[in-house]
Amino acid sequence: MSYKTPFFDYLYLLLMKKTYFQMKTRRDFLKNSAILGASLSIPASLQCNNPIPQAGKGEATIISTWNHGLPANKAAWKIIQSGGKAIDAVEAGVRVVESDPKSTSVGYGGLPDRDGHVTLDACIMDETGNAGSVCFLQDIENPISVARKVMDDTPHVMLAGEGALQFALANGFTKKNLLTPESEKAWKEWTIKSEYKPIINVENHDTIGLLAMDNKGDLSGACTTSGLAYKMHGRVGDSPIIGAGLYVDNEVGAATATGMGELMMKTLGSFLVVELMRQGASAQQACEEAIMRIVKKLDYKNLQVGYLAIDKAGNVGAYAIQPGFNYAIMRGDKNELVDAKAYLK
Repeated sequence: MSYKTPFFDYLYLLLMKKTYFQMKTRRDFLKNSAILGASLSIPASLQCNNPIPQAGKGEATIISTWNHGLPANKAAWKIIQSGGKAIDAVEAGVRVVESDPKSTSVGYGGLPDRDGHVTLDACIMDETGNAGSVCFLQDIENPISVARKVMDDTPHVMLAGEGALQFALANGFTKKNLLTPESEKAWKEWTIKSEYKPIINVENHDTIGLLAMDNKGDLSGACTTSGLAYKMHGRVGDSPIIGAGLYVDNEVGAATATGMGELMMKTLGSFLVVELMRQGASAQQACEEAIMRIVKKLDYKNLQVGYLAIDKAGNVGAYAIQPGFNYAIMRGDKNELVDAKAYLK
């Protein structure tokens, strides 16, 4: 049978036409993807110059924001040292600061809002991408553990306010008056003038964000705060928001933030840091670029933001708008404070 007939000629042309357009579509897709990649506002110096390390066993490392990171790291390290998981380490670490009445920006002893209420925000994220969060939570000493319960035992990511409190009480947490006499005294003195003026690097501590890499090379993070002192009642900052105050991607790295939460919320800073690392930036370059996004877009001059990051190989980055931001890093038996670089001098 001869296949040289009008019908088979027509069929042949249809097949050739389909193949041509498939190839053309693929070429256009690749071309447009390249154009899109080039148009992203990632500086040329950050594009693929530092390939992301392959997933594997890295050196166990714990990093956390500010001076109160030192005791937090120590508690977290006990779990890592015993072969525990990063997710358990980050929870244990920040609980130390939440329960410290001398830490007036986190948990018990935190400075209240303008109405005299201590309201807490926290989130936690593990190596699988699972996350839990609570915001505007009152009367519970360790919000990070409530956030962990949300992550482990519910289909949700965030619970807020009265609902978060009900959930905590139903899961065995007990109520506690978080307003210490010292914080109450400071609040009453503030009410005389009621001037809302956030102070840069107040008492050299703020939110605590803690990131850990365990002995298997897995990453997790936790972030917890009592928020801005004398804020409006009901205000929630970046700390409980996945992508703003904290983000973990076990294939790439993890990042956390501290400072004026509204600036991180407007730029999704922690997510941005991790995505920049995914594109090839080092942990340090990614933190610096995230700060530059704020500098270029927002009013920043009288405010502070600091980013802290770790990549899959255990390399660390830190950068802030204002001088004065420091972080604690622990490897082996060495636990030390490091001053981060800053955009302003």
